[in-house]
Amino acid sequence: MRKLTATSYAILGLLALRPWSAYELTKQVRRSLRFCWPRAETRLYQEPKNLVEHGLVKATTTASGRRSRTEYAITAKGRKALRAWLGEPSAPPRLESEALLRLFFAEHGTKEDLLATLAGVEAQALAQREQAVAQATEYLAGSAPFPERLHILGLVGRFTLDHTALLAEWARWARAEVERWPDVGTGEVSPDVVRDFEAAVAGAAAVVAEGAGADCPP
Repeated sequence: MRKLTATSYAILGLLALRPWSAYELTKQVRRSLRFCWPRAETRLYQEPKNLVEHGLVKATTTASGRRSRTEYAITAKGRKALRAWLGEPSAPPRLESEALLRLFFAEHGTKEDLLATLAGVEAQALAQREQAVAQATEYLAGSAPFPERLHILGLVGRFTLDHTALLAEWARWARAEVERWPDVGTGEVSPDVVRDFEAAVAGAAAVVAEGAGADCPP
């Protein structure tokens, strides 16, 4: 029996909406959670069985001709566990970006390589934004599953739209800066990058100070 993870509770949350087969769960994760919790499909197929072992989910198998179908449904214990998990503190967000990793070591490559990486970030962000807009449009039109959850999905959707816009804007800015560099490995410092970085640090420090002040009692 494997320990429960955030992915376990993600599957449990979907099962709290309605029963699903493993295939349906995987399809629904691709649709609804890919922007915030992408996971390998092999893991998703295994997780319902793990939840069954914990008694949080029950599996019902029915025969249909020569094939059988297993459907998973949340139990009362599962709903209690989901409710308890939702009340716990969340782990800090973690950004995983191969493009940023390549940028971190860019001086060992070429300027053309770095520009291609940044162009890829922008293209991917715009593609994700297009997908998010299309999906959001379905919900606003009332043609998507679970329309009663629009108030929740609107919060998540706003984050996705803002995040993809930020990625695309940053990639365009970074590419424009790199275009002015003679090379990535010359060691020359662009005053524009330094100025923008200083402004970003000052802005972030002001937000941190404001937040710290808000936490202090009057």
